[in-house]
Amino acid sequence: MSLFDIRPMQLKDMDSVLQIQAACYSGDIPESVGSLSAKLSAAPRSCFVATAEEEVIAYLIAIPWISSAPPELNAPECHIPADADCLYLHDLSVHPNARKSGVGRLLIECFFARCAQWQYAQACLVAVQNSAGYWRRFGFQPAPESTALTEKLASYPADAEFLVYKMHGAYH
Repeated sequence: MSLFDIRPMQLKDMDSVLQIQAACYSGDIPESVGSLSAKLSAAPRSCFVATAEEEVIAYLIAIPWISSAPPELNAPECHIPADADCLYLHDLSVHPNARKSGVGRLLIECFFARCAQWQYAQACLVAVQNSAGYWRRFGFQPAPESTALTEKLASYPADAEFLVYKMHGAYH
C-alpha cells in the first residue's frame, strides 16, 4: 500500500498548487493561477497531484510542446502546438514537509509513462534554482545551445538550463 495517491490534477486543486509553489520557489519563479490553470486546461491528461490523506502534497504540470522552444514562463495562455514533439515538464513541486519521501519520483514516473504512452521521442524541461543536478539523475542532459533557445529562456531566471531526456523504450 502506497503512502501517496497520484491522480489527475483538477482546477479545484489550484489553491493547494499555489501554496506548494509559494513554499518551494522564490524570486521570479512563482506563476499566476491564470498561467498554471491555462496549462492544466490545455493538457489535463499530463498534469498530476500527489495526495496524502487527501491533502495535496506535490504536483507535476506537463504539456505537449516543441523541444526547440520551451514555453514562456508565466504565460497567461497555453495553446498546445500542433507539431508538438515532446512532453515538456513545466513544473514539479513537492511541499517541503514531503521532501525525501519518494513522492517526487512517483510523479516523475507518471510523467515518463505518459510520455511513452503518447510515443514522444523525448521529454524536456527548464531546470531552475540549481535543480539541474537533480534532473540529471533521471537522465536529463543539457540541450545544445542556440540563439533561438537563448531567446526562449529570456523569461526564466538567469541560471535556467534547458534539459532533454531521450526516450529509449521504457523509463528506468
